[in-house]
Amino acid sequence: MPVTASIDRQNGGPAVVTLAGRMTLGSSLSLVESQVRSAINGGANKMVLDMAGVEFIDSAGLGMLIHVYGSLCGRGGALRLCGVAPRILSLLELTKTNTLLAVDATLADSLAALNA
Repeated sequence: MPVTASIDRQNGGPAVVTLAGRMTLGSSLSLVESQVRSAINGGANKMVLDMAGVEFIDSAGLGMLIHVYGSLCGRGGALRLCGVAPRILSLLELTKTNTLLAVDATLADSLAALNA
């Protein structure tokens, strides 16, 4: 299943991007990245990527996560991930990406961390 995203911009709060499917090289990943970039350009400087529905991630998906992180940090913002499946968390640890990307168990935990 190709990756999809829905973005919820909370009134002045963090944007919540709910991802579902497979984050792999292809047009669906490019579309999702474009949607996220549009939210950032529209003023979202704090963002949570809810990855509970993500089944698989490849190097292109990992690259998208790093790109979003860099875009937000470059604007003084922050990014947090939540709902990351154990298999994907293992990939983040293997690639040491978890040292950059903050990972929380739940959406509530991510929102609390960004609002602290």
